[in-house]
Amino acid sequence: MTAAELWRRGQEGWPRRFPIAQFPNPPLLVALAGWGLAAVTGGGAEDVGRAVLMLGLAVWAWEELVSGVNWFRRLLGAGVLVWIVAALAGEL
Repeated sequence: MTAAELWRRGQEGWPRRFPIAQFPNPPLLVALAGWGLAAVTGGGAEDVGRAVLMLGLAVWAWEELVSGVNWFRRLLGAGVLVWIVAALAGEL
């Protein structure tokens, strides 16, 4: 199996009939990069990493909420958005 075929299969999700899990899409990859940056740095760079993490997660959650492939994915997007708002409210 080629890398392109593996990527396409990962984007279809698992299980095929009712996708719950799939290979991370670009907003999730950005969020993971921010998480990694925050984990290995301190100070201002850590703050930037945390902001990138939250922004990437928010974009992913919004996309899932408005165009998720099934009710579970839309509910997951809504739940993550609620979690982000609660986490940010707790920071105030």
